[in-house]
Amino acid sequence: MLKTFLRKIEKKEAVIGILGLGYVGLPLLIEFSKAKFKVIGFDIDSKKGEMLKKGKSYIKHIPSENIKKMVNSGEFEYYSEFSHAAKCDAIIICVPTPLTKQREPDMTYIINSAEVLAPFVRKNQLYCLESTTYPGTTDEILKPILEKNGLKAGEDFFLAFSPEREDPNNKDYSTSTIPKVVGGYNQVSLEAAQAMYNTVICKTVPVSSTATAEATKLMENIFRCINIAMVNELKIIFDKMGIDIWEVINAAKTKPFGYMPFYPGPGLGGHCIPIDPFYLTWKAREFDYPTKFIELAGEINSAMPRYVVEKTLNALNDRKKNLNGANVLIVGLAYKKNVDDIRESPSFKLWKLLEEKGAIVSYYDPYCPEIHDTRHYPQYAHKKSIADLQQVKDYDAVVISTDHDCVDYEFLKNNARIIIDTKNTVKLGENVIRA
Repeated sequence: MLKTFLRKIEKKEAVIGILGLGYVGLPLLIEFSKAKFKVIGFDIDSKKGEMLKKGKSYIKHIPSENIKKMVNSGEFEYYSEFSHAAKCDAIIICVPTPLTKQREPDMTYIINSAEVLAPFVRKNQLYCLESTTYPGTTDEILKPILEKNGLKAGEDFFLAFSPEREDPNNKDYSTSTIPKVVGGYNQVSLEAAQAMYNTVICKTVPVSSTATAEATKLMENIFRCINIAMVNELKIIFDKMGIDIWEVINAAKTKPFGYMPFYPGPGLGGHCIPIDPFYLTWKAREFDYPTKFIELAGEINSAMPRYVVEKTLNALNDRKKNLNGANVLIVGLAYKKNVDDIRESPSFKLWKLLEEKGAIVSYYDPYCPEIHDTRHYPQYAHKKSIADLQQVKDYDAVVISTDHDCVDYEFLKNNARIIIDTKNTVKLGENVIRA
């Protein structure tokens, strides 16, 4: 079984299918196409398929030119239904793993994906999950569903987990240049998955099991979550002492050992850091072990939007202006700079909290000219960014939530009445308040 699969990979005869063509799946699909594999993309959003077939990108930092090359290769297919999965020699699953309202793992997307793929599982196929999740998901949830037609993982087909490490619009690293952790259900599954990824990734890092690979991803993001929580808490303490946290960080990072800089902000965003720690805390309950440290970090980071709103309210009060009825402009809607990704963006929480205080809120973000439907904030769907910053004088306060490079911060400082700066983008002045 393994020799047949490896031979197909080596000769570029294997067909690679990717289910879920978002910020993780689409770059991966492009990389396999570049490597001269036939690729099949699966996504239930037919609008994505229409754009791909036209050679157009729907993710801002992925050039349409890359899509055109994939389409023009003649070795690309797209489907919104899944019977064509039978054509694939390998299927990589890249679907969302959100939290429920109770902050518990929502396995809906993984389960649904497995259910629609299960009828088409055949011998010598590889199934690899990339979605961030708790240790045990691949073996405990994915495997039993894929085995429903009688074939066995590790015997008839291969099963693996390889956590995504996508960092949208990172100029230093791309999908192919970031080492990739790979864990297999058994040894032959590991070898199959490694062979596939070795064709497009600079280096694969094998680990002993799927659960170890799942845990690796959680550790990476919990590490960031905890350190960001620490600097967010220090930001508040130092502010009360009249000390600029950004100056402290810049001084501390000159130490060439034993220190790594992390930066405060208005809260956590993106699909990973705000969510992943809670996947582990939920799983830890099964072993009757409290994860107090991780949960505390999550609470601190979750409280940051309220801190920013409080700073905004106080800044207006100092100028004899009420937040209730004030016009407030949020600059930056995306969760990080220079991308159009609004998943779990703290800007939405800021928006909602400001409105609850009676503020009239608008936003400016050239990367997100119109808000698409979101899971947690449907009330903001289809709202549009103001056209440009020339209107900034009309606002009582401006909150910088995302520090896009394309924003003219000098103009902002010279024309805004009050700036609440959560990203250290504007030099301190009479109208600039750090938050």
